[in-house]
Amino acid sequence: MSNASEILEQLRLEALRRRQTPPDLDKPRSWGDQAADGLTALVGSWRFILVQSALLVAWLLFNALSSSRVDPYPFILLNLLLSFQAAYTAPIIMMSQNRQADLDRRRSIDDYEINRKAELEIETLHEKIDLLREQEIAALTAAVERLTRILEEKRA
Repeated sequence: MSNASEILEQLRLEALRRRQTPPDLDKPRSWGDQAADGLTALVGSWRFILVQSALLVAWLLFNALSSSRVDPYPFILLNLLLSFQAAYTAPIIMMSQNRQADLDRRRSIDDYEINRKAELEIETLHEKIDLLREQEIAALTAAVERLTRILEEKRA
């Protein structure tokens, strides 16, 4: 029982040390992180998809039906614009995902440590319950012996 208590105390001290110098992973660390998170939130929304789809359809219709076309049929300028957008958007999204992965990794480590502490607490409680049960059995055994002696005395 003392071993589990010692381990629990070590875990409490480690958690206290970590709380005194918390990593600031929940908040973006720099302007670049904030921009990457903002762009990822924007590009990953239905509003962006709908607006971009509407712009693409408008571009295609204007250049297919209008007499003053900017980008005729193979739509090479549109292809260039979309490639440009993809070339810059993908790495920015990856930066945001990397930051989120760091945050998730830290949270999973915290969850693991909490589960370890809970397991040790449960083990300590089991030991206490076992000790109480042993005391109860010892008291019941003593009571049975006492009653047996009383019955034997009455028979004699």
